[in-house]
Amino acid sequence: MKIRVAITTLGCKVNQVESAALDNAFAAAGCALVDFREQADIYVVNSCAVTARAGQQSRQVLRNALRRNPEARVLITGCYAQIAADTLRAIDPRVLLIGNSHKEELVAVALGRAPAPALVPMAEKQGVFALPVRHFPGHSRAFLRIQDGCSNFCSYCIVPYTRGRSRSLPLQQVMQQAGLFAEAGYREIVVTGINVGRYGLDLAENETIVTVLARLCTAFPEIRFRLSSIEPPEIDAALLDMAADHPNCMPHFHIPLQSGDDRVLAAMRRRYRSADFAGRVQALRARLPLAAVGCDVLTGFPGETEAQAANTRALLQECAVSFLHVFPYSRRPGTPAASMPDQVPAGSKSERAGLLRKLDADLRRHFYAANLGRVLRILVERRRADGMLEGFSENYIPVRLAGPEALVGKIAAVRLLRVDAGGPFGILETGA
Repeated sequence: MKIRVAITTLGCKVNQVESAALDNAFAAAGCALVDFREQADIYVVNSCAVTARAGQQSRQVLRNALRRNPEARVLITGCYAQIAADTLRAIDPRVLLIGNSHKEELVAVALGRAPAPALVPMAEKQGVFALPVRHFPGHSRAFLRIQDGCSNFCSYCIVPYTRGRSRSLPLQQVMQQAGLFAEAGYREIVVTGINVGRYGLDLAENETIVTVLARLCTAFPEIRFRLSSIEPPEIDAALLDMAADHPNCMPHFHIPLQSGDDRVLAAMRRRYRSADFAGRVQALRARLPLAAVGCDVLTGFPGETEAQAANTRALLQECAVSFLHVFPYSRRPGTPAASMPDQVPAGSKSERAGLLRKLDADLRRHFYAANLGRVLRILVERRRADGMLEGFSENYIPVRLAGPEALVGKIAAVRLLRVDAGGPFGILETGA
């Protein structure tokens, strides 16, 4: 009888990549992968620590696994395991902790083939977790992690302590992993990392995020490549020219702005100012006028005033970005911001987040309306509960359409007809 393994993932796309690699490795070892809510012999929690809430969720799912099968082997890995070992051992001393520095060894430990390695500081970590991934269960697009860690040390962020400094996957391994996804039939690959714009700077290969994207687009012309996120200072003419020159590089840029006020940005230890951001977006619009520009925004940072929060909204409106991901500031123990004075009350954070979410809805409507009548190339991802198909365009518009099941996983030409209560709607373009 096969060993039953259940994996659950909290947090970022990099964690999703690593869970997929573990999933594939367990399957290769002859195990049966089951849903985390089912009875299993081995439970793996791939944890997150980006906020205090994420840490709480990590503890909760760990306790759920321990209750579900008291005889199971339970392992926790990821960022929360890296920084909260004592807290996790206090929940149950039987829990096996695998730090981010030794994730490659998790499968062997879980199967009893190796002892659990000691936790080591991520500052000592060299290289990038490199177990291959052949498929992403439940995903129509694949995630290609080419970089890990971050050297920015923003004052609100725990990631440099949980994942270490910026490190890059050598080019040969990047291309090999992309080849595996091509063989598996994926039509779109998301190139991702913790600070992916810093790709290659730690290697002696003379590669950058621009050159590696160009290589991928050239080597796999039948696959769409999408960049997961890019910091404002890393949006330069070379990147924009590369995106414009390669039709299979998707015109979609997700930018972690965080604040549109210069004093708040300085307190956050962000390495740009509001005028820098506005200039980069202006250059992007000039080179790629139909591109989507999404932004992460962190509101309610310690000391942020109502006027400073208004500056952020004004900048986003001025730049006419396409959509927002809004995050109220969450106090993360172990970061400088956690001990800053003038912590913003929860009610004020909630109110400011609400205003940003209203702005997000307005920005999305405007962006969608600007694309009405255009023929978009949609990667059809799923059939919805209402019977409609749904997928994303090159510039990341979620489009509903009617069509046969055979379109799922394929790219279809769709004319965007309208935006209604259900969102953007289009019809298949005949003869395209």
